Amino acid sequence: MTMIDCVENRLLTSRRGLLLGGASFAAWAYLPKFARAADGRDPRLVVVILRGALDGLSTVAPIGDPDYAGLHGSIALTADGTHPATMLDSFFALHPAMPEFSRMYREMHAAVIHAVATPYRDRSHFDGQDVLESGYAGPGRVQSGWLNRALEALPRGERVSSGLAVGPTTPLVLRGNAPTVGWAPVALPQADDDTAMRLVELYRHRDPVLATALSQGLQLDKAASGDDMKPKRGNAAAQMRQVARGAAKLMAADDGPRIAALAFDGWDTHANEGGPVGRLAFLLGGLDGALAEFENGLGARWRDAVVVVATEFGRTARINGTDGTDHGTGTIALLAGGAVKGGRVISDWPGLKLANLHEGRDLKPTTDLRSVIKGVLQGQFGLSDRVLAETVFPDSAAARPMKGLVT
Repeated sequence: MTMIDCVENRLLTSRRGLLLGGASFAAWAYLPKFARAADGRDPRLVVVILRGALDGLSTVAPIGDPDYAGLHGSIALTADGTHPATMLDSFFALHPAMPEFSRMYREMHAAVIHAVATPYRDRSHFDGQDVLESGYAGPGRVQSGWLNRALEALPRGERVSSGLAVGPTTPLVLRGNAPTVGWAPVALPQADDDTAMRLVELYRHRDPVLATALSQGLQLDKAASGDDMKPKRGNAAAQMRQVARGAAKLMAADDGPRIAALAFDGWDTHANEGGPVGRLAFLLGGLDGALAEFENGLGARWRDAVVVVATEFGRTARINGTDGTDHGTGTIALLAGGAVKGGRVISDWPGLKLANLHEGRDLKPTTDLRSVIKGVLQGQFGLSDRVLAETVFPDSAAARPMKGLVT
């Protein structure tokens, strides 16, 4: 098989590949009509998908729960010691690898929603990510994402040229019918320039529209990640910051995209997860740096921005025999941005006693993640309860939008 065949196969990859691929950036190709509203508000929304299942109990630790330390054992966070967690209130503490999020929290521009989950209750990454990104209650229903359907409900303004996917994959959450919505579901492969241009030539004869999108994507890729932004190969934390830096640069422009989706791999911490230092700490440091890149890169636009961080499910409350955690259920969602009504951990805490755990092993979810996302979409873009319940998240009327998340 030739290099061009390999790259083409990556572009025409299966839905599984699209769900499980590496870091990526995608954005809408139209400005909402309200982007230049008379009140001066010009909202931005970034959705960050952490693929692999984030350990919410290690990221925002319920130190005040008497059963936490015993369950999480050697990787449990503490409020003292060499690497103390940052107390967010009298009960919850933030992982020490996230000082930027901690600062945003103190500035009332970041919030945590704990004991949250999608409707999915099994433990398959593939199906869990499908539910998270498609917005349906069960896996395998559609090949479009809830964010793409939300975009269809927005008042469409002029087209912008920078609404393309950049990275090895396109998040399902923002996939849909390009001719209808106006964004190109093109995953630009991480290949050398010569291979990429040969791919453009290949599609110029087969599909001129796609060829144009690929060509624009190449230009966008260079604009979003110049030579000074290129991390060392394989450095996941640096890649998170790089993608966020490039996305923020594009979204800060007057004619740039207002809505974007990113996906980061590597959060499946079955072994050697680590506590305040270690593998998870390294990843959380990258995520923390990515949030700071958005704040810095968006500049004055940060005032009207919301970043939503979500994952397909949580991890077990009790550590396993390899100092890691297995696939679980309840976890956290994070919000950051100048438009966030922050300084809060929002949770109907279920407790960690054995009788309170989901199936005797997981943090029991008490908040539907769809309610959180609905609350953000409604606060940022004014989408109605009906559109959210019937179109964006079909058959989800029982999951009411969470109020007061956006200022």
